[in-house]
Order: sequence, then C-alpha cells, then structure tokens
Amino acid sequence: MHKPELVAAIADTINLPKEKTNDIVTAIFDEITLALSRDDSVSILGFGAFSQRHRAARTGRSPKTGETINIAASTTVGFKPGKAFKADLNT
Repeated sequence: MHKPELVAAIADTINLPKEKTNDIVTAIFDEITLALSRDDSVSILGFGAFSQRHRAARTGRSPKTGETINIAASTTVGFKPGKAFKADLNT
C-alpha cells in the first residue's frame, strides 16, 4: 500500500474528503520525522515504537568485486511492533 491508497482508505473509513485526510496523514508523518530527528522515540500504543538506531563504522565487502570497503557510521530508524500489532498479524 502506498500513501495515496492509505489516504483513500482512511478517508473512506472516517468520511472525510481525501484532501483533508491527506493533510492529516502528512502531518502525522512530519511529526514522527521531526521527533526522530530530535532523537526522541515515538510510541503508538497498540501499534509500536519508532526510534533512532546508530550504526558504527565497519568494513565490508563489495559484492561485485569482493574488495574490502569501509562503510561509514550512519543513523537509521528502527521499529518495534507492539503486542497488539503482533497479535493481529498472527491471527
């Protein structure tokens, strides 16, 4: 499912225009992004938690040439599903 499909599904569920629903979904994603950029975690009860994860610099191998390469440190986003979310997936 892509964002337009998500917006359409939510709009149908709560009987709002798609344009208004798109603004709401965009605002939610923007707030999650902003919180994570401040190194805050975002917990949504029943769904899960988003948090920043830091990867240390390391060495790896190029799959094409087999040559050893240096991989820089980076920051990524981690997601830990909530108990109710996992239960819904396993039913």
